[in-house]
Amino acid sequence: MAQNFRRYTANGVGTSASTVLTADSFDTLVGIHCTNVTTNTILVDVYINDSVNDIYLVKQVPIAAGGALQVLDGGAKVVVQSGDVLKVVSDTAASVDVWVSAVDDIST
Repeated sequence: MAQNFRRYTANGVGTSASTVLTADSFDTLVGIHCTNVTTNTILVDVYINDSVNDIYLVKQVPIAAGGALQVLDGGAKVVVQSGDVLKVVSDTAASVDVWVSAVDDIST
């Protein structure tokens, strides 16, 4: 069975949570990359809302000016199901660019 690789992006994420991905099936997140586009250290949250709870992958993680964070590393993967929402928020306005790599529709 062929794999459907997808990418999702968000530019200039700030102090309001930004939806980066809403799962429409059973999907696998294989990479979440957050880059600080400011000249100061920022604090970032990355979490999944499962329609009831916010489940944090990272919370209040500092990213140095011009630096980046790989939320999933060492081959880690996260499975999400239909309706799960991946969100990112920062403590600073327009401060984070986000790139997510995913495999779409892993179960049929």
